[in-house]
Amino acid sequence: MKPIKVGLLGLGTVGTGVVRIVEGHQQDLVSQTGSPIEIAQILVQDKSKARSINVSPDKLTENPWDVIENPDIDVVVEVMGGIDRAKEYMLGALERGKHIVTANKDLMALHGAEILAKAAEKGCDVFYEASVAGGIPIIRTLVEGFSSDRITKIMGIVNGTTNYILTKMSQEGAAYADVLKEAQQLGYAEADPTSDVEGFDAARKMTILGTLGFRVNVALSDVEVKGISQVTKEDIAYGKRLGYEVKLLGIAERQDDSISISVQPTMVRTTHPLVAVNGVFNAVYVYGEAVGETMFYGPGAGERRRRPRW
Repeated sequence: MKPIKVGLLGLGTVGTGVVRIVEGHQQDLVSQTGSPIEIAQILVQDKSKARSINVSPDKLTENPWDVIENPDIDVVVEVMGGIDRAKEYMLGALERGKHIVTANKDLMALHGAEILAKAAEKGCDVFYEASVAGGIPIIRTLVEGFSSDRITKIMGIVNGTTNYILTKMSQEGAAYADVLKEAQQLGYAEADPTSDVEGFDAARKMTILGTLGFRVNVALSDVEVKGISQVTKEDIAYGKRLGYEVKLLGIAERQDDSISISVQPTMVRTTHPLVAVNGVFNAVYVYGEAVGETMFYGPGAGERRRRPRW
């Protein structure tokens, strides 16, 4: 069997996870695809850097075009992050007839329409399932599972960092600043947590979900955004007394011919299933006219996300 050869753009946390999965699950991958999958070349910033996995030095390159222009590579997996360079490399790979896999929500939220148009022109596939809600197969569900239905609302917890912070504040009565510091120490929050805590990460994800769910082009600027940095433990305690928990929700809703999308801290009834979604876990509700109400639940992204003990 001829192997499917993969070029990997990036070997950080997510890229390392990709290599481990491909190398460790070959039998499963062969049974699903009919061919072995081989990591043929990997873009890195520094070939001499020590790594947590063993990779042949012959497969490493510091030149992205070695991967993109390699005629043997069938699929390019982009896990380097960023926007401008990632866009350039993905369009370059599509131009050369290579399929794309990416988890880059920033790129797909801002330039997804252009990338998908180029893919259609070249007869290539772009898979970006992991760009929203980590391991939850929500994108494929919206595109395929709801293809014959009319979605009226998409609502959910789509950022694990803020959900972790709000969960700890609720369950332990801790202050926002203290829990944020703990989340950074555990690797759940970045050194600069602005994108997560101010709701921008969730807004990018809701842009993608709104575009796919409502089959219209939604711009990031269309999303009303408010984060959790001003939420206090007193706010949460007050909500609990009234029978509510505070969650950062993304809400995309269609009413007649208008669509509204927002991200904001929201009081959720303690009887609602979203209240049971704690820690770094995500959940997305989809409301369809035919199928009714469905919920998709799972862990957020990362090489191998640790599950906190609750």
